[in-house]
Amino acid sequence: MAFGIDRQQLRDWKREVKQGNIAFLTHYWLDDRFPNVNTVTKVGCNDLDKLVEWGEQYGLRREWIHSREEYPHFDLLGERQVDILKKEQRFEQLSRLKNGKHNSL
Repeated sequence: MAFGIDRQQLRDWKREVKQGNIAFLTHYWLDDRFPNVNTVTKVGCNDLDKLVEWGEQYGLRREWIHSREEYPHFDLLGERQVDILKKEQRFEQLSRLKNGKHNSL
């Protein structure tokens, strides 16, 4: 279950993904499969080659891409999420994590 974002943020992310840009969306998230994780960052781009190339620099594999509908994306969780957001200088996305339970910030 996702929460903590508004419709405009989701629309903006979808628009950027459809335009072939690498787009970031961080939100709160609850999933019983990941009991110690409460945020996720979706990094999407509908240009799969571009998304794969972006992910390779961080050790992300093509097979980890969620190819749902028009919005293919990687899900970043935990330490990897924090490390990549820092390297990408996504400070707005990082600030969303500060309010969560993540201890790496």
